[in-house]
Amino acid sequence: MNLNKVSKILILNGLMLAAPSMAAELEISITNLTQGNHFTPILITAHDNTSHQFQAGEMASPALQKMAEGGDIADLMAAATGNNELTVGNPAEGLLAPGGKVNEIMLDTQSMTHLSIVAMVLPTNDAFIGLDAWEIPTTPGTYTINVNAYDAGTEANDEIVNGGGMPGAPGIPAAPGMDAGMNGTGVSDTSANDKVHIHAGVLGDMDEAGGISDLDSRIHRWLNPVARVVVEVK
Repeated sequence: MNLNKVSKILILNGLMLAAPSMAAELEISITNLTQGNHFTPILITAHDNTSHQFQAGEMASPALQKMAEGGDIADLMAAATGNNELTVGNPAEGLLAPGGKVNEIMLDTQSMTHLSIVAMVLPTNDAFIGLDAWEIPTTPGTYTINVNAYDAGTEANDEIVNGGGMPGAPGIPAAPGMDAGMNGTGVSDTSANDKVHIHAGVLGDMDEAGGISDLDSRIHRWLNPVARVVVEVK
């Protein structure tokens, strides 16, 4: 084979290997699958394969704790932006109600290859919906992901609605549906798992004026998955 031809082939192959991955434009929708729980402001990030908003089996970061206990995504969003990730914050413009859906969330991924989504589940102590570093397909099409609720492992699940929402302050910030009880004595949480893990769900009770829990087992209990994410890769 002609040496000049060989050189051209090698150069062409080198260029192909060095070429960046094609950017994808995404259209995202998120549905709340629960019967009686709200999602706090949602954070969506597009990033490379080394970044994570959370990881199951690892300790929650202070920023993740702040989101999981109080619904505040500001620190997670700031960290992602500082890491040159692409972010969409609060696409539902507030709480996403049970059965609610937010559509037409547009995101140009540029050179980013993975997608993550988080939001607190209310009313809970530290539960959150979590999609961790989902690899964005390179083939155009519509992809459906069923998303579980995770426990941040940062607070005992006492199921007491007391306005608590600051990191380290026990209790649940609120029940947005105004459907919680009161005067609960508190659920005994014997879990020793302080890492991020799949949430066991709430226990609740049916005593609106007392009992062990301020949550209503007929309304606030769930089984995973709790959210559905549909991604259209254009």
